[in-house]
Amino acid sequence: MFSIPTFIDSFGPLAWAARYTLLVSGLGIALGLVIGALVCAAALSPSKALRRMAAIWVSFLRGVPLLVQLLLMYYLLPVVGINVPAVAAAVISVGICASAYISEIWRGAISALPRGQSEAAVAIGMSARTIWGRIILPQAVVMSLPALINELILLVKASSLVSVVGILEITRASQAQAATTFRPLEVYLAAACIYLAINLCLAGIGRWLEHRTAV
Repeated sequence: MFSIPTFIDSFGPLAWAARYTLLVSGLGIALGLVIGALVCAAALSPSKALRRMAAIWVSFLRGVPLLVQLLLMYYLLPVVGINVPAVAAAVISVGICASAYISEIWRGAISALPRGQSEAAVAIGMSARTIWGRIILPQAVVMSLPALINELILLVKASSLVSVVGILEITRASQAQAATTFRPLEVYLAAACIYLAINLCLAGIGRWLEHRTAV
């Protein structure tokens, strides 16, 4: 029989563990934005070598599961003499993985912009930096906003994988709680509610940003 007290009591420990879920997801998406911008710039570069490197980067990271990337990062860094906490390894792995998807999101948004805008800007004497800073990038960011919010939501859900390296996030905490109470249904349902609440908040923020940036 479903135990309501166990279900309610599970929210305390799981909500406390959610700080690691938010930490890994938030820092991971921030790192992914930075690396993704660089990869996007390489993909749009006139240099064939840079475009090829960007294509290899995206193909590898999208072709290898995040779990495998996480394990490789966690065990590879100590081999090369770099000892970092599990949380740092998780953030780096999540950020690098996210960069592949973010770079493609931005590349698609920039490529979708009408070429006539850039050509008109060049015709009136605007510099390349001004064109990118005042015409291309602002529009690309607005166009890519829904996809970026969706990627952040996916990262929050994918952050459950970092439990394999010992990080006490929501999923690992729910496993420990279920083993202690012997009531897995109630505990995992509480974990699902916390994940849902986080992602609903992110979706709401995304809709608000879309409304504020709508033209």
